[in-house]
Amino acid sequence: MAIVLEDVSKTYEVKGRKVEALKRLSLTVEEGEIFGIIGFSGAGKSTLLRLINLLEQPSSGSVSVNGTELGALSGEKLRTKRKKIGMIFQQFNLIESKTVYQNIEFVLKASKYEKKEVKSRIEELLALVGLSDKADSYPGNLSGGQKQRVGIARALANHPEVLLCDEATSALDPDTTKTILKLLKKINRELGITIVLITHEMEVIKEIADRVGVMTAGEIVEESDVYSIFSHPGHAVTKGFVQDIYDFSIPPHIQLNDNSDVITIKFLNENAEANYVNQLYRHFDCDISILNGRIEYIQDMPLGFLMLHVQGEAQEITRLKAFIDESKGIERAEIYAETI
Repeated sequence: MAIVLEDVSKTYEVKGRKVEALKRLSLTVEEGEIFGIIGFSGAGKSTLLRLINLLEQPSSGSVSVNGTELGALSGEKLRTKRKKIGMIFQQFNLIESKTVYQNIEFVLKASKYEKKEVKSRIEELLALVGLSDKADSYPGNLSGGQKQRVGIARALANHPEVLLCDEATSALDPDTTKTILKLLKKINRELGITIVLITHEMEVIKEIADRVGVMTAGEIVEESDVYSIFSHPGHAVTKGFVQDIYDFSIPPHIQLNDNSDVITIKFLNENAEANYVNQLYRHFDCDISILNGRIEYIQDMPLGFLMLHVQGEAQEITRLKAFIDESKGIERAEIYAETI
């Protein structure tokens, strides 16, 4: 197990008043996985992330990385262990007066990396992040995505076992975000590095994470694999994040009554690609129109949603709903049928 947090909490003293940033929680991140933590601002995400390398000391509980309890270390032993925990940041944190090469070199020199191997290590890192031609460039001449690639190279300099990502893509445009997430996924798969990332964007979680923890008010309120979170969100906060992705709302011109209803259907796994609506047309005496629809591929598995406006006799609509409820791999998703 790569990372184990047991009964950790964090309380700050602010102007004589105690502020509980993290309530007591436990979390295990398996070795080699990409674990996402999502929550709104103030949820406690950054505090939790900074506990993993002891940039923040927990008020209670223990933090272990690859079997070593960090709280039991001090001085040189803690510094040595921290070298194996890389970190990348939202604002890149590059030294503007140094070139790309020198930014990475600075980290290696600070960690007393073998001098004769510094040059080859920097070249290896620049090739990995696709910046071999930018070694002599200064940060001011780089795009946001290129700056973050330098940040990633720097975080990987000391061959870390764990990579922590603090809102690493929130300062980037959507297209650049995708390229950075693709790079992180490559690093995870090829180098076997465990990645923990925090974000407030569900698209980021969908794109890269294996599992996810949803945070609010200093607690992890829901935790599961990403497909399960998207297909069966449990907590209200999670449902809100998923709703933002699909953005299914009942159009204002649709009038609902006893002979009219809006039904959102959720298609799981291979059923997402089936032509299910034709079955409804054939079996039920209802006027069925499609208001919205979408198929996503999450962890390479399809998940589909279809919003239908159904008009007909109340009894027939009830029978149609029962048919959906009895269908294998197909469910009604009432949380998505919200008025605007």
